Amino acid sequence: QVQVVESGGGLVQSGGSLRLSCAASGSIFSMMTVAWYRQAPGKQRDLVATITGSSNANYSDSVKGRFTISRSVAKNTVYLQMSSLKPEDTGVYYCKPPSWVNYWGKGTLVTVSS
Repeated sequence: QVQVVESGGGLVQSGGSLRLSCAASGSIFSMMTVAWYRQAPGKQRDLVATITGSSNANYSDSVKGRFTISRSVAKNTVYLQMSSLKPEDTGVYYCKPPSWVNYWGKGTLVTVSS
């Protein structure tokens, strides 16, 4: 069973940067569309960014111009480079192929202080 592990979260000041990683255990992952989601405290989980198997990327309006999603086929990993972070970016970040409807990993916590 393919699984993903998110990492790279932490505490950062407003305006700072972090890079999140999403490592998968199965090779098929490199051909799949993968998404990053964010769940802020007390709120629903929202889509942040997606990347297709051919590396076409899309972003939510709230992060466009500040976040960059990318992938390494060789490392079977998807990244989320986050810059100009704001306190409202705080939350647990999850990654997975959107087609994995009932799967959620443990996520990685990002806290942005003002």
